[in-house]
Formats: sequence, C-alpha cells, structure tokens
Amino acid sequence: MGQEWDAVVVGAGIIGLAVGRELARRGAHTAIIEERTIASGATQASAGVLAPHIEAPGEGALHELTVRSLSLYDRFIADLQQDSGCDVEYRRTGTLEVAACAESAERLTTLADSLRSAGVAAEWMDGAEAVRREPALAALHGALLVSTHGYVRVAQLTAALAAAARRRGATVLEAQKVEQIALAPGGGVTLTAGGEHHRCSTVVIAAGSWSSGVASGGPAVTPVRGQLLQLRWTGPAISRVLWSEFCYVVPWTDGTLLVGATVEDAGFDQRTTVAGVRGLMEAASRLLPSAGGATFVEARAGLRPSTADGLPFIGRSRTSPSVVYATGHYRNGVLLTPLTAGIVADLIIDDRRDPALALTAPDR
Repeated sequence: MGQEWDAVVVGAGIIGLAVGRELARRGAHTAIIEERTIASGATQASAGVLAPHIEAPGEGALHELTVRSLSLYDRFIADLQQDSGCDVEYRRTGTLEVAACAESAERLTTLADSLRSAGVAAEWMDGAEAVRREPALAALHGALLVSTHGYVRVAQLTAALAAAARRRGATVLEAQKVEQIALAPGGGVTLTAGGEHHRCSTVVIAAGSWSSGVASGGPAVTPVRGQLLQLRWTGPAISRVLWSEFCYVVPWTDGTLLVGATVEDAGFDQRTTVAGVRGLMEAASRLLPSAGGATFVEARAGLRPSTADGLPFIGRSRTSPSVVYATGHYRNGVLLTPLTAGIVADLIIDDRRDPALALTAPDR
C-alpha cells in the first residue's frame, strides 16, 4: 500500500523538484514521483541560460513572467544552497548577443534603446569593441550586452533541489510510472504508481512533455527536441554567455562550454543525432573560429514541453480543483523555476491566487 500525502508532484525535472521542495519547505507532507530518473527529460539538456530580454524581448505575458522570475533568482539560489548544503554555479555575468549582419545590428540597436528606456542595463557596442571584450569571437557588426543576464549550472541546481526537498521531508520516488489518477470520494485524489495506491489532497502535474498523458482531460503539451553539446575549450577565455542567431554558448568556470540548441519536431524521440551535432558545431564555428579545436565531451538531448501559445500551464484544473498543473515551460523552465514554485505553493498551501495565474490558466 502507498501512503497519504498532502501533495504528490508528478515529475522530477527542474519544475517538479522545485515545486516539491517548496511545498515541503512550507510544511506539506509531499511526495515527488518520477517515471524514470531525476532530471531525465528536458532538464538534462538545458544550458540554464537566464536571459528574459533575449528569450522573451519586448512586451507580453512571457516577458512579464520571465523578468519577474529572474528578479527572484539571487535569493532563490542563496536559500537553496543553505537549504541543501550543495554548491550551485550561478553567475550573472551578462549576455552578449552578436549581430552578424547589418539587419541584425539594426534590430539590436533598437532593442538596446528600448531596454535602456525601461531601466534595463543594456549596452550596444560596435564589432571591434565586442571582439576586444570577447577575443574568441569572429568579426561582427556589433553586439548587445545585457549585464543582468546570466546562467545557472542545471545539473547542480537539480541535485541541490532534490537534496533540499529530502532535507525538508519530501520523499522522491523514482522509476514509478503513474498509472491512474482518480478523484476520491469526499475530495482529494487517489493515485496509482508503481503498483501502489497513494491518497493526497492535491496532485501537481509537472511531467514536462509527458504531462498530457498523466491525467485525462488536461491541457495539450507537445515535445520539441533540443540537442546540446559540451566542449572543453582551448581558445581565448570567454567571460559571459554568447548568443547569435545560430546558437548560444555558455562558459562554465571549469573551462567547458555548452553549445545549444536545436529545435526539432521529433515527437518523443530523445536521441542525439549526427545531424544535430554537426549543425551545432557549424553554428559554434561561425561564432567562435577556434571551436573546431575544442575537445568534444558529449552531446545531450531533451524534450522541451511546448504549448500552443508559448506560455506555461500553471494553476488548478477547472474541472478537478485537486489537480494543479505546472508544466509547458518550453525553453524557459529553468528561468521560470523560482516563480513557478512560489506561485504553486501559494496556491496549494494558502489558496492564494497570484496575478500571474490569469496568464497561465490551464483552461485558457
């Protein structure tokens, strides 16, 4: 027999772990159930870039959510490291988005003006200045520096979240497929996983690309494959995240680089492919002429959970209030992690509806 829980979180990727840890932190008796292993979906192939003014520039709901979540990150990481006892590589060294042609330069100079008008620390520089600051770059027309951007090392982040969740009393159950979710008489949910029956007041669907198959009648989430490379860098030092129209590059402090990422409609095929690796290496070489001399470490692939309008599904099911969704974050799962965890915990623990739920309602 299973147990009785206040909350069961289905999915142990970055979102599920963060939600489970936050619920446990606030006193909820919590289980996190994962069909495979921790961080085996989109999370394992995430570069951890924290760049709302690149990923969601301009105005709109996604921009609002990502900017707000980035503002939470310093405190989120500091609390998590104390909570877990784990170090997490987290750097706000900025992003340098490069313009390889005159058209891109015009777009980025306009964006720079817009960001500065909004109070964002943004600097446009010509190509010579960009190469002076980042000597590894190829010749270019110019670049936009957004100094508030950065990255977090995702494997360390997920390990810290799992450790913190367990320290706070959450139970993490791996290799257990959720076979059935049913509303229990008198309220709550009965959940069958790994041959055991669990009872809980609330179930949180945070299963990424697999979310649509967990509970019937839920919102549509579809997988989009992304491949990512890790290289050991031997060229000139790179001090910040580099971004072009072809790829992005994240420099870790240990001297390795992440190069990402493909966007592929491949269903649930989570393989790395020769075409994906070749395309990313060609893109990296256009940005960094010395990329061909780097040491190839590995390639990874993950399935990003995509929604029709590009916004995540966060909130209660209208037909089943005991079911809460926290999924569909697509390319911004890591960036939106602190905000999502806080919103979901507020909703479940205090029945407090954050204004963001109007944008992310599962039945919108």
